[in-house]
Amino acid sequence: MHKSECQGGVQLRSRVSGNCNQRTSTGTQVQQRTTIQGSKSSSSSTSSPESARKLHPRPSDKLNPKTINPFGEQSRAPSALAAIYSKGGIPCRLVHGSVKHRLQWDCPPENLPFDPLLITLAEGLRETRHPFTFVSKEGFRELLLVQGAPEKAVPLLPQLIPVLKAALVHSDDEVFERGLNALVQISVTVGPSLNDHLKHLLTSLSKRLRDKKFKEPITSVLQKLEQHGGSESLIIIKSKIPTYCSICC
Repeated sequence: MHKSECQGGVQLRSRVSGNCNQRTSTGTQVQQRTTIQGSKSSSSSTSSPESARKLHPRPSDKLNPKTINPFGEQSRAPSALAAIYSKGGIPCRLVHGSVKHRLQWDCPPENLPFDPLLITLAEGLRETRHPFTFVSKEGFRELLLVQGAPEKAVPLLPQLIPVLKAALVHSDDEVFERGLNALVQISVTVGPSLNDHLKHLLTSLSKRLRDKKFKEPITSVLQKLEQHGGSESLIIIKSKIPTYCSICC
């Protein structure tokens, strides 16, 4: 082999080796810079006030609406009933019995003003927590049973109907069932006076009729609405739910 060829081979290997070493060195430097930058970024993000709050939330954050998960159970805003009951504003208390619970009123329910107590109890029908669920449904029922309830309840219908509708469109089945029961109770109390507001409630009932498990209870409620609302209520029901069969058939 000629001397010039040997020298050329040595030079070629040197260049290749040099290029490899250069690439390796460059890659190492890039990796080092990336690691340093990542470390700085991590350090800065960890040391930022926002991150510090996330890692170590202050006690006051629990009371700040902006820091609460809007989809969390405990983040739900309490109903008017829950807030008032917690402050002792509902004139009754829950008595735990061995078989069932009951309400003990601070004074006879017939002496209590329906406005705003009846509306507040109706708002509590949307609650899903104990004891508010029991206080709302039982308190609403007992108020409507007192002497003079029709005269007190009829003027409140414009305020009650939107609240009852909110319960009837609620996604929770138990809330919906409480709304159905409350609707029957108010119908029994005010009779045909409910007819002027009935159409606002029937749309949600019509939608729930598609669910087989609610078909029978809703039909029963419609029959009671007709029974206590008279012939005029039948016309209104048929206009919103054409498939409804009258109790007179």
